[in-house]
Amino acid sequence: VTSSRENCLGGDCPHHKQCFVLEARKKALEADIVVVNHHLFFADVWLRDEGVAELLPACNTVIFDEAHQLPETAGLFFGETISTGQLLELARDARLEAVQSCKDYAALPEAALKLDKTTRDLRLIFAEDGGRWPLDKVRDRKGFEAAFIAASSALDELVAHLESQAQRAPGLESCWQRSRELAAAFEKWQAPLPAECVRWVEAFSQALTFNTTPLSVADVFKKQIEGSARAWIFTSATLSVKGDFAHYRKQLGLLDAPSASWESPFDYDRQAMLYSPLNMPEPNTPGYTQAVVKAALPVIAASQGRAFLLFTSLRAMREAHSLLLEAFERDSLPYPVLLQGEQSRTELLERFRTLGNAVLLGSQSFWEGVDVKGEALSLVVIDKLPFAPPDDPVLSARINQINEAGGNAFMEYQLPHAVITLKQGAGRLIRDEADRGVLMICDPRLIGKPYGRRIWQSLPPMRRSRVEAEVLAFFAAEPLADLQAGRASPELQE
Repeated sequence: VTSSRENCLGGDCPHHKQCFVLEARKKALEADIVVVNHHLFFADVWLRDEGVAELLPACNTVIFDEAHQLPETAGLFFGETISTGQLLELARDARLEAVQSCKDYAALPEAALKLDKTTRDLRLIFAEDGGRWPLDKVRDRKGFEAAFIAASSALDELVAHLESQAQRAPGLESCWQRSRELAAAFEKWQAPLPAECVRWVEAFSQALTFNTTPLSVADVFKKQIEGSARAWIFTSATLSVKGDFAHYRKQLGLLDAPSASWESPFDYDRQAMLYSPLNMPEPNTPGYTQAVVKAALPVIAASQGRAFLLFTSLRAMREAHSLLLEAFERDSLPYPVLLQGEQSRTELLERFRTLGNAVLLGSQSFWEGVDVKGEALSLVVIDKLPFAPPDDPVLSARINQINEAGGNAFMEYQLPHAVITLKQGAGRLIRDEADRGVLMICDPRLIGKPYGRRIWQSLPPMRRSRVEAEVLAFFAAEPLADLQAGRASPELQE
């Protein structure tokens, strides 16, 4: 049995005493330590600020693990999002309630069907299965304004019909309250844009979301900290850029917060190698993914599979998958190839560990939160430096804001963000003191651009090479003279 916030009956539910959510809250109130994810924490913050309810007990200390994710998660909760999925669910529930509680009022199911149709028509304006666009670009799309107004008008009609029938059943009253909240949210989304915010639309395979996102959460997050008598601790392996926490502090308004970092317990100089292959084309040139696969093939063979290939786009990942299958068949390489999306992440990782010689291709979801210890993973290949696409509506607005204030958006925001993401991807390689492996970064900007030094110097202190033979020797456990501790290719010297 499941329920959502919208159709929960609260104390009127016949299963109220057996509710697992209430039981979990009760146990949390009795516990000395409560472990939750970031989203539940911010949901509690939001509900407290709205004066609605409290999900979590009061506490004297908050510890955030994987704290590098907080700016994005906080932006979701301190912003606003409406989904076409919410409209479709409302239309469905209103039809069901009409059948159960007011069969004599035909206008209600008709209004629900109208909302269903106009919402689906609105989704069809966006033929893409995925994408993010700023509001000004969305408004330029043919048919969008008319479709949006039609769906909004259908929602207003449903609100009126539900209001006239709300007293006939608790389910109808619940639908009425939901419809009012959604109508208010749609009206607010069409109102003048608040300062320091950006409006944008995201398309998924079955839904659209309409988003209002703050360009910075620093002020609102700082108020949360100052408004509570708690200790706040933020931990992650990737909060700093070359030991500097300034970027992270600025994002969360923690300008005066003390910071510290400690060396890893791993012996990276002995356990790992950073490999930047020679003669790679620029990442934006045609054929770049083919060059990545070509450069990676001998290294994959030397590592006997046991590899993650991490990509910055799904398109490149799928292209590399096809190229890799062809190459393995051509060269009679016996390594199983796993692809993100073929199964759940958990299932793919379990297969990867069990097979012991597999090659797994993944995109964003495999860059962090993945732990494969031991010999099953000995090679991590990264196709490009993970700069966020500049046409992303939120990033684009933040870039403009920084530049208009006289700053340097690339150095102050884009580069630190890319370094933190790259450190997460690189962190998949060495997970234990007995692990050994190669981190291969194919992007020539790591060496060829002035900012490249700042990037690779932020990575763990692995031995470094640009010579394929040295990498093959590393896997063959036949150290060459140039592989003595502390040696590195000239371009990768401190």
